[in-house]
Amino acid sequence: MAQRAQLIPIRAHADRIYDIKCCIRPFRTKGPNLGVEQVGDATVIHNYGHHGSGWCLSWGSADMQVQKAMSFAPRKIAVVGSGVIGLTTAVCALRAGMEVTIYTRELLPRTRSYRANGVWGPGTVALASEAQAGLGDIWEQMVRTSWKNFRPYMGMAGSPIAWSEHYELSDTPFDAPPPAPIPMANGDPAPVFYDMGNRISDITSIPEVLTPELNPFPGVKYARHSTKMFWNFSEYGHLLTTEFFARGGKIVMRDFHAPSELAHLPEKVIINCPGYAAHDWWRDKSMIPIRGQTEWLIPQPEVNYGLTYRNVETRSKSDGVMVIQIGPEMFAKSWKNSTEIPNRAEAETAVKVVEELMSRFPTRPA
Repeated sequence: MAQRAQLIPIRAHADRIYDIKCCIRPFRTKGPNLGVEQVGDATVIHNYGHHGSGWCLSWGSADMQVQKAMSFAPRKIAVVGSGVIGLTTAVCALRAGMEVTIYTRELLPRTRSYRANGVWGPGTVALASEAQAGLGDIWEQMVRTSWKNFRPYMGMAGSPIAWSEHYELSDTPFDAPPPAPIPMANGDPAPVFYDMGNRISDITSIPEVLTPELNPFPGVKYARHSTKMFWNFSEYGHLLTTEFFARGGKIVMRDFHAPSELAHLPEKVIINCPGYAAHDWWRDKSMIPIRGQTEWLIPQPEVNYGLTYRNVETRSKSDGVMVIQIGPEMFAKSWKNSTEIPNRAEAETAVKVVEELMSRFPTRPA
């Protein structure tokens, strides 16, 4: 007989916030740029514009673009950028037997990738009106290839990739009519995204509605339970970086200002993984900034679950308890917002939601 889970409350208080991270999701209205073009005598293979799905699509996207690079039979290649897409692409190319140099202005821990949520959930990557032909098939291929490549990292020391229980909580029925679309803060109408459908339903955890006797959260009327995969950035990033150097990879710290600069690199096959930086240095105006902010509470290793409640999501990771505001209102503020300055008030508002929820748990004896 199923029993109610006994959960340890999260110690969510503003004075436990030890870091606030802001990022820009590299959303490209047409979908990821996976094209190939010439810059002087250099062949440039693009690999950017994955919206908030970079961690989820990283291996599939890398495999796809490294195969294109190999068709030119290079001995050496360059990779521009060392976010999760760039670093994964570089490791993939090294595994294929090529010599690889990464050109980057930041190492992984200082990239926008490192400021993300880091929970499995590959989502839409284009606007419905601008999506390239066949995008759904390309997206599915990237997702499934990535899914297979994440498997070897599970169960390793330090839990670079781990699983945890997730609770979706609501004060109203889950089948209630959705609210009306909210106009974006800049006046734009709510965007209509390309629908990926149920292409990956076989590898997606289906939420289970919890009956009141199985709902472990006091004072919450409706609850659903699922299992989610997530990344512990420090452990996973360390493994990728270690493999990169162990296989002979090299890093050159460099900032680019114009596409023509790539023609001066010694490598003549280049995989371009700049993330949102493509908006300026590659002058790709189909790139739209979508701001994101995560708050990090002091780690609680005894907490092994995540939850979503009142447009706030939280998850316990090895390097802290991550808290992030989500939902239509937050998205409206984030659309076309390139601000990367941490907002302390926003952080405390999100943490307060979790704090109030945790206050409903009965007080445990000392």
